[in-house]
Amino acid sequence: MSKAPQESSVDYRPPIVVVVGHVDVGKTLMLDKIRGTFVAYREPGMITQHIGLSFIPWNAVERLAEPLLERFRLKGRVWIKGFLMVDTPGHAAFSNLRRRGGSVADLAILVIDITKGFEEQTYESLTLIRSRNIPFVVAANKLDRIYGWEPHENSPFLESFEKQREDVQGRVEEAIARIIEEFNKLGMEADRYDRVTNFNTQVPIVPTSAVTGEGLSDLLVILAGLSQRFSKEKLRISKGPGKGVVMEVREERGWGVTADVVLYDGVIRRGDTVVTMGMESPVISKVKLLVMPKPLDEMRDPEDRYMFMDEVTAAAGVKIVADGLDQVVPGAPVFVVPQESQLNDYIKLVKEEVSEIRIETDREGVVAKADTLGTLEAMVTYLRNQGIPVRKADVGNVSRRDVVEASIVRKKNPLYGVILAFNVKVPHDVEVEAMQYGVRIFRNEILYRLVEDFTQWYREQRSKAVEAELEKYIRPGKIKILPGYVFRRSNPAIVGISVLEGLIKPGYPLIRGDGRRVGVIMQIQDKGKPVPMARKGMEVAISIEGNVMVGRQVKEGDELYVDVPEEHALALMSQFREYLTEDEINLLKDIIKIKRRSRS
Repeated sequence: MSKAPQESSVDYRPPIVVVVGHVDVGKTLMLDKIRGTFVAYREPGMITQHIGLSFIPWNAVERLAEPLLERFRLKGRVWIKGFLMVDTPGHAAFSNLRRRGGSVADLAILVIDITKGFEEQTYESLTLIRSRNIPFVVAANKLDRIYGWEPHENSPFLESFEKQREDVQGRVEEAIARIIEEFNKLGMEADRYDRVTNFNTQVPIVPTSAVTGEGLSDLLVILAGLSQRFSKEKLRISKGPGKGVVMEVREERGWGVTADVVLYDGVIRRGDTVVTMGMESPVISKVKLLVMPKPLDEMRDPEDRYMFMDEVTAAAGVKIVADGLDQVVPGAPVFVVPQESQLNDYIKLVKEEVSEIRIETDREGVVAKADTLGTLEAMVTYLRNQGIPVRKADVGNVSRRDVVEASIVRKKNPLYGVILAFNVKVPHDVEVEAMQYGVRIFRNEILYRLVEDFTQWYREQRSKAVEAELEKYIRPGKIKILPGYVFRRSNPAIVGISVLEGLIKPGYPLIRGDGRRVGVIMQIQDKGKPVPMARKGMEVAISIEGNVMVGRQVKEGDELYVDVPEEHALALMSQFREYLTEDEINLLKDIIKIKRRSRS
C-alpha cells in the first residue's frame, strides 16, 4: 500500500475548489482538458451523473500556465500545493460541502455558457456561492462557439484574443458585456479578469474553451491569485483526527457500499473508527480501505487504477470502504474517533451538526424534502429567500408522515399544505394517500424549477381565492353611453356603452355624476352574446332596469358610475387594495365623493 506524506512535511492543504453551473455548460469537459482525462465522454449523454473529486498538483498548473505565471510575476511565489477540484451534476456538491460555521469549499468556479449567458442553474449556483460567502471566478466557457473564432490550442485567452479578427473580438466583448450586465442587475460588479482592479469587490470573468483549452491557463492563474490572498492559517492542516464531509454514497463492485468523502482537515487511517450520520441515527464503522485516484485523475472514473492508502492527509478526495455505509446521508459530516472513550462525544458532535439543518416547527409552512443534508439546507435557504415558510425539512424519500404534516397545515392554510420534493422519490402508496388528503406534491431535480413551479401554482391559487372573495363585493366601474347606440329608451333601456374605467357586471346599480340612481344593469351583451362582465376598454350593449328613460334621466354621451356601497368601498380599499389598479382606487375615491356630495 502507498503511504501519504507525513503531517510534518505538509504544512498547508490545497484549496478546495467547487465547479458549479447550469447543466451542459462544460464543467467536466473543462476539468478533463486540464487533467488530460476523458471522464465527460464516458458519462451518459456527456451529462455528469455523479460527483467527481480530483487533485491537480501545482507542478501540473505550472506546466500549463508558465507563460502567464511569468507575465503576472507569480512564478516561484505561489505557496499552495495545487487544487482539490470538486465537480458536480448541478449544485449538489457545493451544497454538500458544508460544515458548522461555514463551507468546506474555499473557492468556486461558476461556469457560464458565453453564448447563452445566465441560465436557470446559474442563478441557483450563484445564490449558494453568495450564501456561503465564497470567493469565485466565472469561466465564460464555449469560447470556440463564438462565430468566426479561430482556435489556438491551449493558448492563454489574451494571446488568442489578440489574434482574432476585429469583428470576432467585438462579438466576444458583447457576450462578456451581457454577463456583466446580469451581474450588475444582481447588485454585483464584474469584468473581464485582466480589467479587474479590485478582486475583493469585482467578479473576474475568464473566457475559456473546454474543447480547445484556450483560457484554462488564465483560469488556473486567477484561482492561484485568489488563493494567495488567503491567510495561510485558513489552509493550515491540523495534526488531529480527520474531519470530512460525505459527498456521495454508492455501491462499487467488490467493495459494497462506499462513501466518497472530502477530507478537509486532519488525517484518516485504515482501521480508524469513524462516525457519520444515517437516515435515522449516527453510523459508527471501521475503515477497511482508503482508496484515492492518482493526481490528475478522477474519483468517479479513473483512467488509471486507484491508489490504496494506509493514511490520507487533508485536503483530499478519498473513497472509504467500510460496513454500514448504506444508510449514510450525503452531506453528512464524517469524524475520525481518536479513542474509544471519546466515541459518545463524537456521536453528539455529529448529531449537533446535523440538527442545524433538520428543521421542524409548529408554524404554517411547506414540507421540504431533499436527497442530501447539503441540498436540504440549500433548499430551505432558497425557499425562505423567496418568502416561503418551511414547517418541516428532512432528508429522504417522501413518507406518509410528511403527508400527514402537510394535511395538518392544509386545514389552516391550503396554499402551504404541500410537499416540495427535491430529487427524491415518492412511493406509490404515499402518492395515493396524498391524493386522498388533497395534498399536492411538487417534484423536480432542479431547485430553481421546483420553487418556480410551486410559486406559480401558489400565485394562481391565491389569485383564484382572492377572485372568489372579491365576488362578494361590488367593484368600481365607469361607463359612457355611446351616441347613436340607443336600442330601446325604456322598460328596460338598452344602450351601447364603452367601459371607461374598472368593470361592470349584471346586478350592478348605476348612478349619475350627481349621485342620482338611474337603475340596475340586467344583462351585458358582446357581439350579441351574453357575457358575465365587461372591463375597461370594451364596448358592449347593456340593458338597464328601473325608472330610467334615455333622453330624460340619462342622455347619449352621459357618463355613469357603478353605485358601490360605502362598506364595499372601504373593504376593497383596506383588504384588497393590492389587487386593485391605481385607476380603480382613484375611481373608488371619486364614487365615494359623488355619493357623499349627493347626501349633503
